[in-house]
Amino acid sequence: MSVIRFNKAINMALSEEMKRDANVFIAGEDVAEAGGSFGVTKGLLNEFGESRVVDTPISEGAIIGLAVGSSLTGLKPVVEIMFMDFMAVCFDQIINQAAKMRYMSGGKMSLPLVIRTQAGAGFNAGPQHSQSLEALLMHIPGIKVVMPSNPYDAKGLLKTAIRDENPVIFIENKMLYGLKGEVPDEEYVVPFGKANIVRKGTDVTIVALGQMVNKAKSVTKQLEQQGISAELIDPRTITPLDKDTIVNSVAKTGRLVIVHEAVKTGGVGAEIAALVQEEVFDYLDAPIQRVAAPFTPVPYSKPLENYFLPDEQKIIEAVKKVCIGRQFPQLVGRD
Repeated sequence: MSVIRFNKAINMALSEEMKRDANVFIAGEDVAEAGGSFGVTKGLLNEFGESRVVDTPISEGAIIGLAVGSSLTGLKPVVEIMFMDFMAVCFDQIINQAAKMRYMSGGKMSLPLVIRTQAGAGFNAGPQHSQSLEALLMHIPGIKVVMPSNPYDAKGLLKTAIRDENPVIFIENKMLYGLKGEVPDEEYVVPFGKANIVRKGTDVTIVALGQMVNKAKSVTKQLEQQGISAELIDPRTITPLDKDTIVNSVAKTGRLVIVHEAVKTGGVGAEIAALVQEEVFDYLDAPIQRVAAPFTPVPYSKPLENYFLPDEQKIIEAVKKVCIGRQFPQLVGRD
């Protein structure tokens, strides 16, 4: 078992899969000699050569077009859209081409392509380089959407993504690149559609996405000291979503708080809340709470950006809101 950073875990996944399968290649802006904006592809050019590590022009639509076309010929491209915000430039290629071709061909065409992209605020990069747009992608049938929260999952999920026969969008939160974690030395993959129960609990379920998993994990320890046992679930993939794990947990705890970095309006939290409402409404003891960003572009100002991001205090307040005045007498009268 080695302790490595999040970006190194992704680099290792790319290297291992390129060694395993000669059809895998990577392409994107500055992924070759420069090694990517966050060092994720560093060293791969020397290891695999310029025919498999390809720098592209600054044209996101062309990058996705390259991925769609090459995957249809049997190659397995892993392309990078530098900053998720620029997904908007290539939505036609993603929504109308990549997501539809397998369905429209009756399953005769496979599109084993992976789109890596960086999302999230906290980097003081302004409103056009800091968004979390996963809800837009979750809405499109035909593509899978992955959101790792730690180095172990990042490596295992990316290896699964590269081996998948369908288009996969792999969302890397920029604030996680420096996060260290244990990663096995031996071969492993993490399956899609299987949530991780980060912490077991009995009083409230917290479902958190991406880097919010780590903030929620810290919160569960604080809540435990106040007599609240919180169960923390990391879905890992939002398409496919592990509905059973979420529903079963809420049926046990009777309370649900959903935490994500994207704006609350129309976010993944709304989909999860609707799912729980449909499946286990009778088990709910309190209204579902969502902790998310306000409905505004990401501010450039650092103090405003900090306010924009969900933090531990906001998660604690949401948990107390669903718990206060019920079977936790130690909380009555607080806040």
